[in-house]
Formats: sequence, C-alpha cells, structure tokens
Amino acid sequence: MLILVLNSGSSSVKYRLFDMTEDKCLAWGIVDRIGARGSVLTQERHDGHKVKLAGEIIDHQQAIEYILAILLSPNHGVVKDRSLIGAVGHRVVHGGEKFTGSTLITPEVMAQLHECIELAPLHNPANIKGIQACHSLMPNLPQVAVFDTAFHHKMPDYAYIYGLPYVLYKKYGVRRYGFHGTSHRYVADRAALMLNRPLNEIKLITCHLGNGCSMAAVDKGVSVDTTMGFTPTEGLLMGTRTGDLDPAALLHIISREEIGVGEANSLINKHSGLLGVSGASNDMREIESEVAANNPRALLALNIFCYRVKKYIGAYAAAMNGLDGVVFTGGIGENSVIVRQKSFEGLGFLGLEFDAELNAVKSKEERFIDRGSKARAMVIPTNEELVIARDTAELVGA
Repeated sequence: MLILVLNSGSSSVKYRLFDMTEDKCLAWGIVDRIGARGSVLTQERHDGHKVKLAGEIIDHQQAIEYILAILLSPNHGVVKDRSLIGAVGHRVVHGGEKFTGSTLITPEVMAQLHECIELAPLHNPANIKGIQACHSLMPNLPQVAVFDTAFHHKMPDYAYIYGLPYVLYKKYGVRRYGFHGTSHRYVADRAALMLNRPLNEIKLITCHLGNGCSMAAVDKGVSVDTTMGFTPTEGLLMGTRTGDLDPAALLHIISREEIGVGEANSLINKHSGLLGVSGASNDMREIESEVAANNPRALLALNIFCYRVKKYIGAYAAAMNGLDGVVFTGGIGENSVIVRQKSFEGLGFLGLEFDAELNAVKSKEERFIDRGSKARAMVIPTNEELVIARDTAELVGA
C-alpha cells in the first residue's frame, strides 16, 4: 500500500510518499509560500532525482493538487496512477483530551477537530485545511489523523495539572498536553531495539531538539512527563520561544511596555529563545559560529540551552526512579556535537559515561555515544512521518 503523509502548515505543506510493503519513502518535498508571491514546490526522489517548480499557489487545495501532479509526473514522479495511493495520513498538532490515539477521519471526527482549534489556533486550522483539501480532491480515499499530543495522554494527573484553580482545567482544558509525540514515540521504539531490551522494561529520556524543543520521560513505553505544556512554548529554551518562564514576569513586561495579548504572544513565541538571548540567530549552527567568534551573548544562549536539557535529564531520572538511556534527536540533537557534550557534563552520577570521541563522529546513523555505561547515551535520527504512515496503514487495513 502507498501512503501519502501530509504536514500542513499555515503557508506550507510538507509531504512524503511511503511504500508500506517495505517502509520505504519514495519521494518527499514541500510546497512553500502558499498564498504569497514566489510559491515553490521542491521534491526529491529516493533515487536522488530533484525537481523545483515555481508557480502561483493560492491555497492548500492547489498545493496538494501540485503535490499529486508531481508524484504522478512521468518525468519526476513515482506513481503511475492515483488509485495506487491507498490513504492519506495527516499530522495534527493538537488532539486535546478527545483524541488519545490516531483515528480514521469521519464527519464526526472533523467536528471534534474544529473544537480543538481553540487549543492550537496557530496550527490546527492549517492541519484541517489539508484534510479538507484532500477530501475535496480525493473524496473516497481514507484519511487518518495522527496527533502530536496523543503519545503523552497517559501522563498521571499530578504531572499534567497546573497549580491553577481546578475549575479552569474543567472549563477550558488548561493543562499540560505535550507535543512532538510521534518523534518521542519513534525514537523510544528504536532505543529499545538498540538496547536489545523490551520497551516495557526500560526507562528512557528522549530529547527532541530542533527549532522547537521538548523532552519526555518514557517509563516502560509510556510518556509520564514532558517539557512542553498547554502550548509548545513551555519547557526548554528554543529557537524563538522562551521555554520555562515565570508568568508574573510576562505580566510585568505587559504592564511596563504597554503591549497587548497579541504582542505578548509574539514576544514569547517569535522573539525570544536563542534569538532573543543571543541577539544573533535562532539557528544553533549560527549560535555555535558566534561562540567560536567569542560572542558572549551567543555563549550565554548556548549555556542556557544546554543547562535546561541537563536539568530536565536529572529531573526525569528522578521522576522515573531510574534511567536506562538518553536519546538525542531532531536537527540540533542529531547534529550538534557541542550541545550533546555540554548537556552531559556532570551527569556521571546517573551512570552516564559520555565518550567525547564517539560524540564527535559525524553520522546520519543510529549510534551510541557512551562508553558502554550503565545508562546508555544514543543519537537516533527521528522519522515522524514513518510513524504517521504506519498508523495510517494499520487503521486503514483494520
């Protein structure tokens, strides 16, 4: 079965086409700048063939039309007939408390997805646009929603309830939800295979570090805590997000700067994090270059970033009463030698014996970066799209 996986953003649609007979990705790409000048589709095939097409792409439906056309193209495509695509799997950011697992999309599910918009007003509307576009273009094709939040739904109440009046949780659903669930789930499964132990017997800390960052305490295959909260803003320092912040500090800034809710939201999500502290960039590669050039604020941003990772490793080891492995994934987690090194400093008491030489090896493969210690340190490239494709194939097959 061929499965098309879509990740619809506000002005982009990322896609991958999988052949599920061997979990192989046949083609992948992105339609960018939807609704703006300079719209472009870029695609790469499994054989290395690349194509880039520019055009006026006004909405998500037209973007998906472009995607289908390029996948079916005799020169650039990988599919001979549209009927060979068996289903579409969609990344949906927020499932709230309604969706605790992936689900086939029905009219009833669509209604519930709209109810979740207030929990993720920046993400879910775009996800829904992608679903609606596929229904319009391929009305008889099964579609599946796979939620970022679902992996974290088994967190205990003492981990997800905030110290606010409980009535606000009951009225508005204000609680910790967690995100990046498909990534945490994928790398936890891979870590168990690397350790040659059943997932339901081990305690892992998974670190998804990219422009958006989150960590999860995965105890016997269950996420029992995670750093992101009601929104993806909480937790680690990120590219442009504050991470953990005293809410009274934000109230103070709102009062002194005389800004509104929209401006405050932009401040903590778009102008803070690595960018806000360093004043240089939200890209860790550029931060590291600035550190090498003796930029003190870039060094401060790097130190804050790594300190928070290390702090949560200690906290989550305590929360699980033990630790068998720490996994680094995501663009920063997979590629930054210095971030992994600084994040592990001083953690030998947890049984982590970091190996600087193994850490410095540049590789796209799964690998250990320790000395065969009690608690293993691993780098595992994530594959969220494959998780979506597998869930889609399983639900459609069932």
